[in-house]
This record gives sequence, C-alpha cells and structure tokens, in this order.
Amino acid sequence: MSDLWQQFNVEIAEVVDRARRGLVQVRNGRYGAGAGTIWHSEGLILTNAHVARRRYLRVILPDGQTLPARLLTHDADRDLAALEVKASGLPTIELGDSRQLRPGQWVVALGHPWGVAGAATAGIVTGLGTRLPEMPLAERDWIAVSLHLRPGHSGGPLVDERGRLVGINTIMAGPDVGLAVPVHVAKAFLHEAIGR
Repeated sequence: MSDLWQQFNVEIAEVVDRARRGLVQVRNGRYGAGAGTIWHSEGLILTNAHVARRRYLRVILPDGQTLPARLLTHDADRDLAALEVKASGLPTIELGDSRQLRPGQWVVALGHPWGVAGAATAGIVTGLGTRLPEMPLAERDWIAVSLHLRPGHSGGPLVDERGRLVGINTIMAGPDVGLAVPVHVAKAFLHEAIGR
C-alpha cells in the first residue's frame, strides 16, 4: 500500500508543478490580492469578478514579473473577469471538460491563500450542477469540492488529476465545501464577452 501512496504523491506533485506555471497573482491595490489563471499565452488572464473589482490592477507572473493589468470585461453574476497584460508566450493550463467530472474524483485548487504563493490543496468533487444544497438560492452551475478555499484562492485554477483546468476557484460555501465556476461556464463567458 505504501508504494501506491508514494506513486499518488509523486503524480499529484507533478500535476501541481505543471498547473503552477499557469497561475498568477492578481493585486488590486492596498486592499488585497487573489489569483488568476492564464487563459491565453498572449496575456489573457481569467479571475473572479470580486478579485478584479478595484482599479490599479497588477498581475504577478509565475516568474515574478509584475505587470499592469487592464480589465477587459466582468460578470458579477458568474463571478468572472477577464484581464489583459502586455506579455506573450505565457504558459497556459490545458483545458479539461468540467461536464465529465463526477462526485468522488480528486481535484486540486491552486492560489495564494493568506499570502502563501502557489499553494495547493486537494479534495474530491462532492457535487455538480445548478441545484446544490450548499447554494440553495443560486441558479448557477457550480463544482462543489471538499476542500478549503481561503482568501487568495479566488480566481485560481481548479485542476483534475491530469492537471487539466476544470474550474475557477470562487468561494467557500461551508466549513468543508469550496465552490468553483466550471470551465465550460468560463468558456461561454469569454466567448460572449470578447469572442475568445
């Protein structure tokens, strides 16, 4: 059994290492920071609308470079925002299929909780869809996961066991329940807003 756990640990660490390359920090002035996910190598960053709601946005890339960011669009209902930085050749995360997720699957959330850069936390999918007990009044698509999303995780990637992007970390809905916006919702948001 120990060999199985060792192999699992090695594989999860490799998944996290690859996904971190597409993780950025989003700073919004003196008032806080969140995470972002590099969506396109030419400087398109996806994050939460609540992370990008202030002026003077800056993005810190995985290599430590800090760039000013421009808010392209946001949607408070879906809690998504698209930012643009002047950069090219940025590393992205392979897109997964959030509709193929099933309860019981392992996922990893990345972000910068409480200032810990590039932190990762793992858990399992507990529910999917628009009618989750954790969010009885929200008629939106969610991925519910059994992990703690702390301040600083917001806007960061939720990846599957192969390191593919399946969601955007968003909010805690209870002591052991985090919620993420499914990647298919993020795709629709970007297509509707900026045609990408």
